[in-house]
Amino acid sequence: MASWLLPALKAVLPHVGSILDVAVPVFTRRSAAAAANQAQLVQEQIAELQAAATQNGENVKALAGELRATVRALQEAAAIADARQRRALILCASALVLACVALAAALFVLIAR
Repeated sequence: MASWLLPALKAVLPHVGSILDVAVPVFTRRSAAAAANQAQLVQEQIAELQAAATQNGENVKALAGELRATVRALQEAAAIADARQRRALILCASALVLACVALAAALFVLIAR
């Protein structure tokens, strides 16, 4: 699993339940008595849809903020990993140069004998 996926999931998962609660609202059910009062039923359903849309907008804004923070954390982690990789490359190159110098010195001592 990618190392960036776990923090992203941890940031998003707490909001999934509230998003689903808003996305699947329980609308006013039609009943036999309510059929006579169709206009009021439509008004109630419109009000419920407006409330759900408002709540959905707020949840999307909150999720966008969490996503922004997650992306920022991922960028910082990538910068740290890049710096560590450069440092490891420099150490490997230094070790290679030192090994070549040691090999040359050993060959010189062996030949000079």
